[in-house]
This record gives sequence, C-alpha cells and structure tokens, in this order.
Amino acid sequence: MSKNEIDPAVFISGLMNRARKAQEIAEGFSQEKVDELAAAITWEIVANDDLVQELAEYSFEECRLGDVPSKFAKVSAKCRGVYHDVKNVKTVGIVEELIEKGLSRISKPVGVVGSLVPSTQSDMHPLVQAIFAVKARDAVIFSPHPRGKRTCKKTVALIRDVMKKYDAPEDLFISIESPSVPMTNELMKQCDLVIATGGQPMVHAAYSSGTPAYGVGAGNSMIVIDKTADQADAAVKIKASKTFDLAAGCSCDNSIIIHEEIYDHMIDEFKKVGAHLLNSSEKMKIQKAIWPEWPANHVINRDIVASPIENIVKIAGIAVPEGTCLLLVEEDKTGDVTPFSGEKMSLVSTIYKMKNIDEAIRITNENHAYSGAGHSCGIYSKTPANIEKYSLDTYTTRVVVNQAQAATNTGSWTSGMPFTSSLGCGTWGGNSASENIELKHYMNNTWVIREIPSRKPTDKELFAGFTPRK
Repeated sequence: MSKNEIDPAVFISGLMNRARKAQEIAEGFSQEKVDELAAAITWEIVANDDLVQELAEYSFEECRLGDVPSKFAKVSAKCRGVYHDVKNVKTVGIVEELIEKGLSRISKPVGVVGSLVPSTQSDMHPLVQAIFAVKARDAVIFSPHPRGKRTCKKTVALIRDVMKKYDAPEDLFISIESPSVPMTNELMKQCDLVIATGGQPMVHAAYSSGTPAYGVGAGNSMIVIDKTADQADAAVKIKASKTFDLAAGCSCDNSIIIHEEIYDHMIDEFKKVGAHLLNSSEKMKIQKAIWPEWPANHVINRDIVASPIENIVKIAGIAVPEGTCLLLVEEDKTGDVTPFSGEKMSLVSTIYKMKNIDEAIRITNENHAYSGAGHSCGIYSKTPANIEKYSLDTYTTRVVVNQAQAATNTGSWTSGMPFTSSLGCGTWGGNSASENIELKHYMNNTWVIREIPSRKPTDKELFAGFTPRK
C-alpha cells in the first residue's frame, strides 16, 4: 500500500467508532423518541414533494437509470408505506407477552448495520432503511454502488439533518463517500449485521463475511396468463409493471407465459398498450444488443439497463412503431440454452405459449433454475385451482395474483405484503430469509421464560390419531 492510499480497515474502523458512539446513545431512546424520529424522517423528507423531486432528478442525472417520475413515485409511496407499517409497532422494552406460555419478548438493537446500496435505489434505499433503523435503535453505514454514490451521500445528508433537528446523533447514518470493493468488504467484516441489496457477487460476499447477513436474490419475475384471465386488465398491469422506472427494478415482468387459446388475442391486447412483437431477425439483433458476448458471457450490456426504448432499438439497429414502450420476444426454449429465459433489466419481455398450468409451472421452474430462483412469479387468472397449483409447485417466495408485480412485491396499498426495498428469496435464491426484509429483521429479541403449569401429555394423548403399522 502506497503512502497516499487509504487503509480500508483503518478507515472503516473510524466510521464504526462514530457509528457505535451514536448507536449507544440511541439504545437509550424511549419508545416515544424513536416513534418521533421515524415520523420526522418521513415528514421532513418523504412528504416534501419538492425535495423528493430534487432527489429523483439528482439520482437520474448521476445514475442514468430509469426515469424521474418513477423515482419520485418510489420514494413517495414506498417510504410512506414503510412508515405506515412501523408507526404503531412497539420496539422498546417488553414488546410482546404470551401469558399462557409464560413468555415475554424484549426487543433490542442489532447494533451497527452495514448496508449495501444498489445503484437503482440510491435515493429510496437509505430512506427506507433509516425509518427501520431508528425504530430499532440501530446505526447504519451505507456502502453505495459507485454509480450512485453522490445520490446516496445527498440522501444520507438529508437524514443526518433530520437527526440534528430532532436532537439525535447525526452519526446514526453515515455514507461511505468513496466506495470500493475493499471498503465494502471491510465494512461487512466490522459491522454487526449486513443487509446486502445489490448484485449477486456482493450478496455472496456478504454471506462469506463472517457477519450475520440478509441478502437478496436476483430478479427474474415470471407471469402467467391463463385462459380465464381478464386479458385487457393483464395487459395494462403488465405494461405498468414492466415499464416502471424503465425496468430498473428486480420485480418487473421478464417472461410472460400465455395460454395458447388466448395467445393471439393477448398479443393484440399488448399492442394496444404500446408493445411491439419482434420478428426473428429483430430478435437476434436485440439479443446481440443485450448480451453482446453470448454465449461465452451472460453479462448484460450496461447501456441497455433501465434505458429508454429509443436507445435500446438504436443500439440494436431496428425500427419500431412510434409510441412503442415495450418489446416482446417469442421463445420456446427455457433455462440456460437461451438468454431470453433470464433477467433482462430492460424493456424487453419474453413470451411463451402454454397448454395448461402444468406447462406454465415447468417453464417457470426451468427459467428460475437458470436465473432468479426464489424471487417471484405471478398469475392472472379467475380459476382458484390454477392459482393454488401454481403457488404450490413453483419455487418462489412471492406469487402475485392479478396485480402488477413491480408495484406489489415490495409492498403496496392494495396488498398485505410489508413495504421494503429488500426482497429475501429463501434458500432457492441463496438467502437466509424467504420474506420481505422489514423492521423485525433490524432487531434482536430477548425471551423471558417463566414457569407455567406442566403441559406434558400422556402417551395416549400424544399419539392420538396415529395407528402404528403391524
């Protein structure tokens, strides 16, 4: 290491000392104080439309991913949702008593959280985590993706201003201003809990850091349209889901599996909302544009990611009708034999024909085995049996029914899923959690165990209903 180089271990140790001092103060906060701070972050930043607009524009200018209206909507809606979810949750002292079991639960902070911030959420992610963290009495050190480091710094500065205004330590929230892989690795070693939201290499590094971690899986959302679906409604919602923030999110619909009896009509419905179906020649050009080194390398061209249609078709060298907002590619292959079966992070969706729900399940599972295992899928249907079978036989943590996936997976006002910016994908996706990462994941629990009357059953009671084989 040269004289002018910063030693990551020493640098992160300095940040950790600041964060720990702040967290020690927060650990003594009352329930009323943490409730006030959660409300203050939401009121002073999220409820200030001009400020949210400024953040959205700033994020777009730096990252060049997605679009400003979507970024505004994400911060405005999702952060309000997070606050709504946690507003009345007790997080200080005894928070639950199960008298009949003789158990009491006390919530305590996890300490200092090391948060990996993706470039696609460099404004929303710190705000979501700040609301969770103040309720849990944690501190957070953010390690942003280099592409979004200035947006993360600006957002965290706003949160620090709120802390100062409401008499809380500013160092409860710190952003690494010059992030790097060595800095991030060192943060993961020194913090108390890692929440890794971002690319899979960093998620794997989080689980290998020796520190408890919640990681997220790669996205590759599948969506099924059976012959009983409201086809016009499905087209509108899939378009909204896929085009939100120009497909920057991990929950946008990557593949659409359509029953063969309604396939042609469904294509017409998609055309009504601005989709363009590519021919075989255009499909090859789009493939080259998205995966220029396929099959040797499956990496997506960064110039395609969350980019406007005009830019995508220009790179691909194709022409599409005016007003096109989504490109559709027909495919009959699944898994690693075709790149179109995987996540595309762009305004391109693959479409499949299916004969029945069993075939839809096969396509979904084979594609998820290649990309996006455990993340999510969805179905448009009026047939409860199809919904149940699809949910039972696919290996995902979320099955969205008759709703736009991108708006629903991370919590919505029309579903009961917790609002969040991090989606656990279970062991299928290489994660420790198979649910949305929310407030409870930011806290430790102490269980107080009191004696109760014996509940030991007799063997006759214990084995009631069981008939041993002879």
